[in-house]
Amino acid sequence: MLRPTKRPLSDTLRQLIGQPADAIDTPALVVDLDAMQRNLNRMAEFAKKHDIRWRPHAKMHKSSAIARLQMHAGAAGICVQKTAEAEAMAAGGLKDIFISNEVIAPAKLARVARLAHRLAAEDGQLAIAVDSREGISRLGHAMNEARRSSGKAAVIDVFVEIDVGSGRCGVAPGRSAVELVHEIRRHPALRFMGLQAYHGRAQHVRSAQERRDIIAQAARDAAFTRKLIQDEGVAVSLVTGAGTGSMVCEAASGVYGELQVGSFLFMDADYAQNERDPAQPQFEHALFVKTQVISSGLAHAVCDAGHKSHAIDSGLPKVHRPEGAAELEYANGGDEHGILRPVGGGPVPAIGDILWLVPGHCDPTVNLHDHILGVKGGLQHGHVDRVIRVDARGALT
Repeated sequence: MLRPTKRPLSDTLRQLIGQPADAIDTPALVVDLDAMQRNLNRMAEFAKKHDIRWRPHAKMHKSSAIARLQMHAGAAGICVQKTAEAEAMAAGGLKDIFISNEVIAPAKLARVARLAHRLAAEDGQLAIAVDSREGISRLGHAMNEARRSSGKAAVIDVFVEIDVGSGRCGVAPGRSAVELVHEIRRHPALRFMGLQAYHGRAQHVRSAQERRDIIAQAARDAAFTRKLIQDEGVAVSLVTGAGTGSMVCEAASGVYGELQVGSFLFMDADYAQNERDPAQPQFEHALFVKTQVISSGLAHAVCDAGHKSHAIDSGLPKVHRPEGAAELEYANGGDEHGILRPVGGGPVPAIGDILWLVPGHCDPTVNLHDHILGVKGGLQHGHVDRVIRVDARGALT
């Protein structure tokens, strides 16, 4: 199996542990461990209250250490989107992994099959999503080849993905999904488990009522498809999907049995723009880019965190505003710089000032960094408690 290459921790990073947060050089990706733990606790309490499984998406944090924390808190397993992410998580000790995406290339499917056999030998389980006969046939072939070479008969769990509104992968709800279920059941190494019904577009619909309406239709589509499959005499063990933006809707639907939440753990600036559903836990920002002012003029200042330190696909970062601090706006300064302007006539930051940015989108921001520095005791007066490896950084295949 391909394993991720782990760079050894530098002496500089090791020596940071126990030091005040002020000692962190800039720019750096930092997680407020106390805020992260509160988010984790709230998610676990929500799932318990609603008697629903949760399988957080590790594509968000790409860290096996964080994934293990989530499992310890009660997660049913983890989701990933890429074969290489699954391999990185398995190498980090995770044993219940769902590749919630289609894999088609024979070379990748050979890796999937080898990983399925390895996890089975460790009393673990691999699952994967499919949305085509071709994908099912290729997966079945790869599993059979792995069986022949290993001499063992592992089984991979398979979910049929239906398109409930994302307009991405997935077959149309209804008979098309039923046909794929029958195709899966033709392959001894494949075990049909249920439906993948994730509505990605709904996650960032700003209105809580609109999100409820969208997911209500997604749940109807999933329930309709599930009934057609059951009418064929085939059990549907699970309907899985949901995300941080819509999780309360799927949890209340009576159709979904598992939530694939991810961003709740860190919460980015884009999610903060959503109108919060009253039923949703109050998740807080936990992921920040620490930056320092390196130039200051009459009307603006410049910090050292440009696009190489944070993703901009969901907008520019927001400047974290501690209580009593002036409001600042972050503007595009290019790869290495950010432009800072006071809002409402406040003071321009001075050279050397430390600021904390809330990324627009946490997932691709994390993928830009080798490590996340975990701080306890708050950003202002806390200390570096640990260095968290981004195990699956660049795991794109």
